[in-house]
Amino acid sequence: MEKLKNRFASAIHDGDLDLLMEDGSDGANQQRTAESFIGNLKYLIVGVLFGVVFVKAEIVSWFRIQEMFRFDSFHMFGVMGSALAVGMLSIWLIKKFKISTLSGEEVSIPEKTFNKGQIYGGLLFGFGWAITGACPGPLFAQIGSGFLAVGITLLSAIGGTWVYGWLRSRLPH
Repeated sequence: MEKLKNRFASAIHDGDLDLLMEDGSDGANQQRTAESFIGNLKYLIVGVLFGVVFVKAEIVSWFRIQEMFRFDSFHMFGVMGSALAVGMLSIWLIKKFKISTLSGEEVSIPEKTFNKGQIYGGLLFGFGWAITGACPGPLFAQIGSGFLAVGITLLSAIGGTWVYGWLRSRLPH
């Protein structure tokens, strides 16, 4: 956390305010305390279980993803629509009842602002998803299921994220 504070202070001192968003952060997690080994182990277990659900629900299937992009099946739209509804309800409940984290920290959800870069990014994301049959969420579940060729998609996603970070100050925001 101290490293992040120093980075913000340096960015402000150098006048490089592009690193910071309107809420004063760079979009990173605002958690104040570090997770313990057991805490991280819980995340790993939940992540593995989530991956199993992805595989069993067939939402990591290239064929299901192609059906969605061809509007041949409601399966993926139903999954994403129900996830959207659960997410919206969860955020509303967290804000309404001021729910804190398991470690007792306040949950802070800053307001989002729209910018045209989101349209370009969304289009690139959608094209990549349609071409590869994978979005970042199920990549690891696909690799864990034995679809090792998806490793190239994972490396491409990591490379794309790196390129965005490198070009961020020159892109329209």
